[in-house]
Amino acid sequence: MPMAKSLGKVQKALKSSRGAVHPKGRKFKMLNRATLREKKLQDAKVKHAEKRGGENLIYSFFQQAILTPQYQKDSFSVDEIRTFIEAFITRDDEELEALREDRRPGRPPTARQQHLEERIRKEQHLFETGWPVPDLQDAESVKHLKNWNGSPGGLTIIKKIIVKESA
Repeated sequence: MPMAKSLGKVQKALKSSRGAVHPKGRKFKMLNRATLREKKLQDAKVKHAEKRGGENLIYSFFQQAILTPQYQKDSFSVDEIRTFIEAFITRDDEELEALREDRRPGRPPTARQQHLEERIRKEQHLFETGWPVPDLQDAESVKHLKNWNGSPGGLTIIKKIIVKESA
């Protein structure tokens, strides 16, 4: 039997065989390898989707920020970019504060509260170490971001810079 890598092909090949698969047999090991590979690929796909989703979120936040009437400019300074990032990090502070107030003393935090606190911690650390964001100092990038339709493919034409909390 040739070495199949995908789980579907292995299952199809084993379907035609007679009897049960022995736990120490060659076919069992092949099925196990294919299952582990399938799980590894699925985990990588989920991780990649989460990363792209977070990246899209900050780009869409920046797009909304530069489309507001008070920021109708062709380019922005690094301090203004830092202000946008700080606003992005603190976007759920009101909800987090409400969750903290609703919780009775001595009770553990809710899953939503833990999720928000962890996300804020992660984003704050990313900001301290350097956050890749759209280069709003470049007028061309600002124009592209204003016209961006929200798809991940459209992000490739926007220049990026790494911005840290302290200069």
